[in-house]
Amino acid sequence: METGTRKYPVGIQTFSVIRKGGYLYIDKTDLVWEMTRMKFVFLSRPRRFGKSLLTSTLDAYFKGDKALFEGLKIMALEKDWESYPVFHLDLSSTKAETTVEGLRTVLFRLLEGYKQKYGEGAYETSPGGLFSGLIHRAFEQTGRQVVVIIDEYDAPLLDKLHQEELLGDFRNVMQEFFVQLKSNESMIRFCFITGITKFSQLSIFSTINNLTNISMQKEYSALCGITEEEFTRDMDPDIEMLSQRYECTKEEMHERLKQQYDGYHFSEESPEVYNPFSLLKCFLQKKIANYWFESGTPSYLIRQMQHFRTDITSMDRIEADAMSFDRPTEAMEDALPLLYQSGYLTIKDYDSLLDFYTLAIPNKEVRVGLLEGLIPTYIGMESGNVKLGFAAKFWKVLRTGDIHTAMQEMKAFLASVPYVEGFRKKLSEVKNYEGFYEYTFWLIFNMLNVYAPTQVKCAGGRIDFVVNMPDTTYVFELKVHGSAKAALEQINSQGYALPFQTEGRSVVKVGVSFDRDTMTVGDWVVE
Repeated sequence: METGTRKYPVGIQTFSVIRKGGYLYIDKTDLVWEMTRMKFVFLSRPRRFGKSLLTSTLDAYFKGDKALFEGLKIMALEKDWESYPVFHLDLSSTKAETTVEGLRTVLFRLLEGYKQKYGEGAYETSPGGLFSGLIHRAFEQTGRQVVVIIDEYDAPLLDKLHQEELLGDFRNVMQEFFVQLKSNESMIRFCFITGITKFSQLSIFSTINNLTNISMQKEYSALCGITEEEFTRDMDPDIEMLSQRYECTKEEMHERLKQQYDGYHFSEESPEVYNPFSLLKCFLQKKIANYWFESGTPSYLIRQMQHFRTDITSMDRIEADAMSFDRPTEAMEDALPLLYQSGYLTIKDYDSLLDFYTLAIPNKEVRVGLLEGLIPTYIGMESGNVKLGFAAKFWKVLRTGDIHTAMQEMKAFLASVPYVEGFRKKLSEVKNYEGFYEYTFWLIFNMLNVYAPTQVKCAGGRIDFVVNMPDTTYVFELKVHGSAKAALEQINSQGYALPFQTEGRSVVKVGVSFDRDTMTVGDWVVE
């Protein structure tokens, strides 16, 4: 896929195709070479972050395809270019399987080509048994240790996280498959395993006691994705092209792309990393948009968040120790590990004294996409309704400081919202709680890319809602069992507005009451 003279490898995950086709390639081969000095390696990264391209690069390197690497960093490091028998298995084809027999059938099918090449032995009746036999025969027939590369190892299991019996059966099949890596260790030169979740979560690698997890090692934090240095060095023509299309300066376009696609950190000392898929798709389409969510929010993540009743308003800032997002699935107490490993949260700060991390939503693309996927889940509101005429009108009047008109738009909008099928039954349970309306306000503001924290701590207590605009800070207190006047009196008596009066912006206090019968704004008072 190309635009002008630049060819962008969108949807292309094969290293040889990219190199032979002259596609844009960000050179990570020095890190690839360093990684291959180890033996058993595991890497967790979000989807669409280049994991499959990485496995394809390893495949070409271990097969000794030297010509594909001409002009890349690895040429100054590798001198021998030896060739090994490579088992490259992509488990993404197991995602749709819902039975153990179906899973076993797919695993056998993945090994079929290797069976034709190296033959099969007697009594290899399980996928793991066949895998072990193939490793033995490849080693014996070539006289060389084998290389094992496994992409999307967790694909068979992610959608089964809350189906305990089925998860257990699937895990047993995969454990029997992966245990062969340990039992045949002497015949393996290198083994690389990648996926979204970390290996400790699913306990299927418990027998591989020498597996090195590089997911949070600073040396490999930029192995997948595009760093700021790579962005400015290798994509300057693309930034220039897009700035001309949007009629802005190159510097302005650089900053806009940074806000949209950058912001990931995969260790406490990680450089900021851009989402490679979204960035390349943006240049290909010549349009800034939310490409990472084209296939939707993963169902396994939505189910985890529903199961743990995740407080989505806290996702702007979560403080946690490292073990909080590297916890086995069986011991998970919240959805934090999956939110981090899936790329919906990332590391934003690290306190070395306390060994505490601050996690937050990486960038605008993730914020908008995440909220579009969560709106039906949390407030039963079809996300498309949020972005129609209401959004434009609400934003316009709020920017001009006309809070009364803005609240009228909000009241009319909430009163007209069609809720998703089956959600009205739940409303009778939640409509008496301020948290329901707090969620609703938070989601709507964030859909507009307005930073609007909830439950903000101050000396007088906790402020329900704060909306930060360029020239004005709005301090909201929400009431379901009280009047708008009482809400405003609480703002004043507790000094909720005081922390914002030294920031150089106007401060507007808004007391809001909700009508439980109509499930919309009842009244408001502004000061």
